[in-house]
Amino acid sequence: MSFDKLMNKPAGKSANTIWHRATVTRQRREQKNRHKSVIIWFTGLSGSGKSTLAHAVEEQLHQYGLNTFVLDGDNVRQGLCSDLGFSDTDRKENIRRIGETAKLLLEAGVITLTAFISPFRAERAIARSLIPHGDFIEIHCFCPLTVCEQRDVKGLYKKARLGEIKDFTGISSPYEEPKNPDLRLDTDLLTLEQSVHQVMSLLRDRNILPVVE
Repeated sequence: MSFDKLMNKPAGKSANTIWHRATVTRQRREQKNRHKSVIIWFTGLSGSGKSTLAHAVEEQLHQYGLNTFVLDGDNVRQGLCSDLGFSDTDRKENIRRIGETAKLLLEAGVITLTAFISPFRAERAIARSLIPHGDFIEIHCFCPLTVCEQRDVKGLYKKARLGEIKDFTGISSPYEEPKNPDLRLDTDLLTLEQSVHQVMSLLRDRNILPVVE
């Protein structure tokens, strides 16, 4: 199902526009960068370690001289998605915008890491469908709700339990775990270093990292 149908919007692209094909292509940008571009999509409950892991992986990649960028949930909602709330409809629109932004960065030859709860399977599937086969890597940061609540770094679970935050994933709004993620990390059991190592191993297996690495 397309995102337009999911949101009950008419299918199709913007009217009166034509896609302009650039002479500088993604392939040429990748050749210049000397590495492939890819989207690494971290999903999981609040407090599962998505952002921490995404930035730690980016740091590792940056040290190798690769071009990277992290799209972080909180940061994006302060700009690109500042007009959105946390209703199901707004969450869907949030992920649509992120998917399209990540796609642009992919074409720019950048390794893009996204750290979003992205609670619904359908929206994650739509984000994946925007991306050519093999260029979307879904990583599930699994952490039991009880552990996430114990961490509660931002104090959000406490507020959600008190009814001060509506539509909070895991409490008053569902989180649909990925059925077949490219990688599942039990972040309650693994150290940050172990998680980073597993992600880097996956990137090696997918031939994302340059040979010199």
